[in-house]
Amino acid sequence: MSLLSHSSTFLLPNLPTDNNNNNNDGPPLTYALIILNQRLPRFTPLLWKHAQVHICADGGANRVFDELPGLFPNEEPCDIRKRYKPHAIKGDMDSIRTEVLDYYKSLGTKIIDESQDQDTTDLHKCVACIRDLLSLEHPNLCILVTGALGGRFDHEMGNINVLCRFPSMRIILLSDDCLIQLLPSTHHHKIHIHSSVEGPHCGLIPIGMVAGSTTTTGLKWNLDNTEMRFGGLVSTSNIVKENIVTVQSDSDLLWTISIKKE
Repeated sequence: MSLLSHSSTFLLPNLPTDNNNNNNDGPPLTYALIILNQRLPRFTPLLWKHAQVHICADGGANRVFDELPGLFPNEEPCDIRKRYKPHAIKGDMDSIRTEVLDYYKSLGTKIIDESQDQDTTDLHKCVACIRDLLSLEHPNLCILVTGALGGRFDHEMGNINVLCRFPSMRIILLSDDCLIQLLPSTHHHKIHIHSSVEGPHCGLIPIGMVAGSTTTTGLKWNLDNTEMRFGGLVSTSNIVKENIVTVQSDSDLLWTISIKKE
């Protein structure tokens, strides 16, 4: 089984020049940023800088318009709004304010109205859009998502379901407090820990089915061919102890790790 490496270098001020994500374990990644309709993390400008494409999901455009200027209190809000102009706004358009939609349309942002599709979430629509735009040109694609955590619980579950709907894509859900990503059972996983920006609290959570056998290294409480299930053991409130964590499992797992406050 092949090895898949992971690293949160997108939380660092600058991407490494020799390899922008995987500590020489693989080819560089191309980042895309999706902004959903929850409070922007404090590090949103950093994610924006690292990403080549920026898409707002419906009311996520309100967040960019309203909240990004507040992260730059010494600059004019109009200058910030022009600097952080999304490439596209996509969704069913039930949350974005009319004046925000008109503003970004006047700056050349592409507006993609998919109000006819009520069977998929706005995040699903945006991931599919990025996949179609970039996956052929940039096979090593990583999608960063802000606003996917917090707020209504059903929205959070819908966003986690998107990870499961696109298991072959690297998608990372981010909040001020933590990140979540899927570790598919098709690979063994090597997670590089950047202790300056993340940890030490972490967790491995089975999603959708029983994880019959999971083995880890690098944690305070490692798993050794351990079964995990809801109603039984779930590895929450674990602690990262080493710079590299490895995970092998017969089931897809969610990996989550805390993000340090400034």
